Amino acid sequence: MNEKKETNSTATYPRKIKVLRIINRFNIGGPTYNATFLTTFLGDDFETKLIGGLPDVGESDSLYILEKYGVEPTLIEEMIRQPNLKSDRAAYKRLKKIIQEYKPDIVHTHAAKAGALGRKAAKSCKVPIIVHTFHGHVFHSYFGKMKTTLFKMIERSLAKKSDAIIAISEIQKKELTEIHRISVKEKVTVVPLGFDLQQFQDKAKTERERIRKEQNLKEDEIAVAIIGRLAPVKNHAFFLRVIDTILSKTSKNVKVFIVGDGPERTFIEEQVSVINNKYNKYNNSIKLTSWVSDVASFNAGMDVICLTSKNEGTPVSLIEAQASGVPIVTTDVGGVRDIMIDGETGFVTPVDNEQLFAEKLLVLIEDENKREKMSQNGWTFVEEKFHYRTLVKNMTKLYGELIERKKNEIFI
Repeated sequence: MNEKKETNSTATYPRKIKVLRIINRFNIGGPTYNATFLTTFLGDDFETKLIGGLPDVGESDSLYILEKYGVEPTLIEEMIRQPNLKSDRAAYKRLKKIIQEYKPDIVHTHAAKAGALGRKAAKSCKVPIIVHTFHGHVFHSYFGKMKTTLFKMIERSLAKKSDAIIAISEIQKKELTEIHRISVKEKVTVVPLGFDLQQFQDKAKTERERIRKEQNLKEDEIAVAIIGRLAPVKNHAFFLRVIDTILSKTSKNVKVFIVGDGPERTFIEEQVSVINNKYNKYNNSIKLTSWVSDVASFNAGMDVICLTSKNEGTPVSLIEAQASGVPIVTTDVGGVRDIMIDGETGFVTPVDNEQLFAEKLLVLIEDENKREKMSQNGWTFVEEKFHYRTLVKNMTKLYGELIERKKNEIFI
């Protein structure tokens, strides 16, 4: 279903401002939604071309999201997630060619690979305005000390080539400016992600019975899910140890869903098999579903959604969970505290405290009234704060300030 594009009634500029939006890859996650909504709903003052790479191995593509909102992207097959001299050089040349042909006023890159190649290409082509959004970062929990130091040096250099840098939470801005010192504070603006959240609330009311039947969930069973790429940084090993503890303590019937795919799938399958065999009285308590395209419907059938990551930007799965009226339990990473209310819409625990995480999850499993109260609080909290209209409003304001600053270069 294509939604009607929201437009401006009067033109602000002598001509349309051309924006080239470059995203790492079209996989399921916040960057795809962010780029899609900014491409679709930015308004009549802007013309946007969206380009990006393909999903990594083990990831599902998110092109169905773009199709839903009427966006036709240009795919850059040369732009892959892992650093590779040959493919990176090819992607850089392709980006320069697109910039030279499209002649954008603004190049706006999203995430690390697009940010590195896109900003370098834009600078080389003398694009008036260069903007970059950090959807997350790799400054801890991804690589060793030497590689992390190298990435920080690269990002500091790229920050100097940028007219504006966008952090998606106040916590992330502090990380970028004070902790890792990637950029000066004056250059960094906080613009939270935006989503089409009404569908999650609507489907929470209409799809629960169907999804629970589809997943063979009985009325008295508590459904717990974790949604995300099966990769070390998501820390599924932590999650499975917590679930092992939960199943040994609760008298409730608990069913656990691991949604996603990725390089750790084999390891996770092995751990799941061990736990399922250990608690076979529950008839396979844990199920791997791979990726789910209709997350709004899937969430409707869940009772609690978890996140156990070591590093995050703004976890989309937690915003969507609250929009679905599902309470959350999460590790204290990235911008988590900016997107939920601890004790009101869910619980936040230290990243290395399995015991406390298990205790908080057990509270929600055992207490239906607590789940119901947090369910109501979640939708109220995220409804406007993370709506795409707020995202578009904030981005239009920032673009306007940059255009005013560079108007002599743009309108010549």
